Parts: sequence; C-alpha cells; structure tokens
Amino acid sequence: MLPQLRQVEREFPNELVVIGVHSAKFPNERNDENLRKAILRYGVEHPVINDQNLGIWQAYGVRAWPTLVLLDPRGRIIGLHEGEIAAEQLAAALRRRIAEAKAQGLLDPTPLRFHREPPSETFLRFPGKVLAHEASNRLFIADTGHHRLVVATEEGRLLFTIGSGEPGLRDGDFETAQFHHPQGLALQGETLFVADTGNHCLRRVDLQRRRVETLAGTGRLGQGSLLAGDAHRASLRSPWDVAVHGEELYIAMAGTHQLWRLDLQKGRLTPFAGNGFEGLRDGPRTAAWLAQPSGLALGEGRIYFADSESSAIRFVELGPEGQVRTLVGVGLFDFGDRDGLGEVVRLQHPLGICYHEGVLYIADTYNHKIKRLLPTTRACQTLAGLGSPGYRDGPAAQAQFDEPGGLSYAGQRLFIVDTNNHALRVLDLSNQTVSTLPLQ
Repeated sequence: MLPQLRQVEREFPNELVVIGVHSAKFPNERNDENLRKAILRYGVEHPVINDQNLGIWQAYGVRAWPTLVLLDPRGRIIGLHEGEIAAEQLAAALRRRIAEAKAQGLLDPTPLRFHREPPSETFLRFPGKVLAHEASNRLFIADTGHHRLVVATEEGRLLFTIGSGEPGLRDGDFETAQFHHPQGLALQGETLFVADTGNHCLRRVDLQRRRVETLAGTGRLGQGSLLAGDAHRASLRSPWDVAVHGEELYIAMAGTHQLWRLDLQKGRLTPFAGNGFEGLRDGPRTAAWLAQPSGLALGEGRIYFADSESSAIRFVELGPEGQVRTLVGVGLFDFGDRDGLGEVVRLQHPLGICYHEGVLYIADTYNHKIKRLLPTTRACQTLAGLGSPGYRDGPAAQAQFDEPGGLSYAGQRLFIVDTNNHALRVLDLSNQTVSTLPLQ
C-alpha cells in the first residue's frame, strides 16, 4: 500500500495527513530500531506509530492488514477500508470528503512538514537478493534501496551496475534503465531475469547487448485475483523472486499468495500454485494455500519456496499433477527459533532460500540466522548467527546478521545479502567462518 499512499499524499499535500500505525505480527517487527530501518528501507515520509501491544489496533476494531481509517478534521471516523485499494479509488473518496470539509469551513490547509532521517551513505542500500554464478565468477546483487543491480566478481571487484539509480519504470541501456526496489534474480545464459517488485513487473536484462526490457506487467498494482493471459497486459502484485527452468519462468507472487509461471516463448502468464487464499494448506498445487512466498529454489524436479508469512519452507512438484507439500512450518501464527525435525522446527519470516546437492539453505530473516534443511529427513539446524541483530564477522556460531534476505551457493561458500547492514556477507562452509565481502 505504500506506493498507493504516496500517490495520494502528493495529490493532497495540504489537505491529507497520513499516519502509519505499525501493529506487528512478528516479535522482530515490534522492535523500534527494526521499525526505523523498515521506514528508511521503503522511503516512508509520514510519521509511524509503533503499536507494539496492539492497543490502537483494538481501539479501532481492526481485523486485517492493511486497514485504512479516514478521520475528518474533528477526529471522527468517516471511512474504513480493509485490504488493498488502488490510489485512484482512494483519491476519489478523498476528493469528496475534502470538498465537504472545505464547504463546512473545517479544513485547515496549513501544510505539515515532518523531518525524515537522511539515507546512509553506503555502496549497497538495503540489498534484497543475490545470485552467484560460479562458472563465470560473477555475483548479481539486487541493490534494492538504490533501485539498481550490481554485478561483481566473487572476490568483490565491481564489474558494472545496471540502472540509473532513480526509481521508475524505464527500458533502455544500463545507464538509463530504471527499476523500483528490485528483488529476485535468475540467470539463463547471458539473460538475467529480475523481479522488479516495486514496479509490479518482471524485467529481462540482455547482458551482452546491455539492454533492459519489460517482460511482464503494466507497472500498476493488480487488484483482486490475477487472470491468466498476455504477460504485457497483466497487472502483477509484488513479484518477489524468480526461477528459470527451460522456457518457463516461475514467479513468487507474494501479493497474491501464489506461484505463477511465464511461458517465455509465448509470453503468457498462468497461475502455477496456490488459489489466492492466504494460509498453509497442502494438496493439489492449484488448490493449496500459500502465504506470501518470497524466495524460490529449483532442485530434484521441485520448486522449493520460502513461504514467509507462515514461516514455512515448502515445495511444489513441477509435473502436471504436482502437489504442494510442507517441509517445516505449521501455520500463519506459529513461528519462533527452534531447530529439529519436521513439525518441531520453527522459523520466523524467512525470505531467502537456495538449493545445492540435496541441501536447502535458508535466510531465516527475522531470526537473523542462516539455517540448513535436509528435504529427505526434514532436519533443520542453525549454520550461522547468534539470533540477535548485529554486525559481526568470525566463527559462524558467533557471527551476527541483521535481517538477511537472500543467499546463493558457489564453491563451498554461501553469499548472503545482509539487508539491514547494507552488506554482502560470505559464509565459508569449509571452515565455518563468516566474513564481509568488500565491494570495490
């Protein structure tokens, strides 16, 4: 909803005041410092209340995320909307209410100005995902907060960047193309596929011709259930990760709680797994319930995915009769930090996952840890991280991360995007040490 709110804030700068109320589900999100970083990450310009104990949530009778409550100049509730809403719809309602308030002489048009903390000066800014390609000694990094992609060697030598660094939706060469909070990456030959999350689009990068083009999406947030059809006409909802398999691109469509599939030859989008209901329910892939899938990995004829809102790791078989099954995770409100087997395991909002030779590696984001999961036995154990946010290299068990969001395997190393530390970390699996990769 943040881009929709930003549009109406700009349309009504002297009539509308937006106040965010952060009523968190996960314990990690209730921390003031973590909330401050989230505000910076998403460029929020309005004040935000940390409703740690859900007092405001209960006082206003809120039942769902997100909920919009409209107050008139006297503080009376004159409107309430549960769920997402397009900026155009919201603006139409505001115009009517603003006209009424002006006619009654209630509206004070004196503009309110709020101080916003300046962004940190770091090479990466809240990076989201990373893709390591061992054969070509390349790292592809979604430099999400800078709205660009960074390409470097595995030793950290910068090769080039893709995108102007200004948020927007523009195709073209590497210098002028624009992204908006890009996330997931997938490589096929010299073609890089990008989940351009903030633009609700999929992009294709030709690394040889140094060109960026839009592969799917209109740039507008989709409303309601997405329908299969032409990729260029589809309005997507927060695609968060991508994985390519032959002539098909699989998409973690976090906003609709589904996985989608794009036929790269025909340019046609179809739902692949999940019926759009948010929850954790296994079964036939088109009838299963997912909950904000945010990370994808291919292996063993399966798509493994991090189902973030259910704090689960699940998979769907690629065949036409494929089933969705859960490896670890129990439900929408069952989370924690517990190693073990199957139903015993607890994660907290994992965002990243990668697969290598029968092992799944997990960025357990809100636990600030990296974990290893064996699909055959459903055994899950912590590989690195103390479990508290921080920034420390050294032995894996004592290392600290701050909301790691993505990871990729290459040559006995895990390259880890340490989102809130604006850094790329490396876990050497041969000696169990964590270091920071200096990008230069």
